[in-house]
Amino acid sequence: MDRKKTIEVVAAVIKSGHRIFATQRGYGDFKDYWEFPGGKMEAGESPEEALVREIREELATEISVDRYLCTVDYDYPSFHLTMHCYMCHIVSGDLELREHEAAKWLSKHHLGEVEWLPADFGVLDLIKNEL
Repeated sequence: MDRKKTIEVVAAVIKSGHRIFATQRGYGDFKDYWEFPGGKMEAGESPEEALVREIREELATEISVDRYLCTVDYDYPSFHLTMHCYMCHIVSGDLELREHEAAKWLSKHHLGEVEWLPADFGVLDLIKNEL
């Protein structure tokens, strides 16, 4: 049996008021798709530590990781993704785009206006109740 590589990542569902923050990928096979910001954990990091580091690196912003939301397992054509999602809020910073093409704050009624990565769809259903 051919086993795909598994990539394990963390994702920040950054909330402000009744909106969440979405970023648009600027690279790779899924360029131009929208996602929750985050990235890969490094050896010895907890998911929360990885999220704080990734958001600092990608968006020059300090966040607080409020609570675990869910883990999404999704089979992309060339790899299996395990994504641990956390509700977060901004402590300081202006969400400066260092790696992404674009970003938007989206209310519950506008979540469907961007083309999300397939793995993020399950998260959208969970957070609609939070907005």
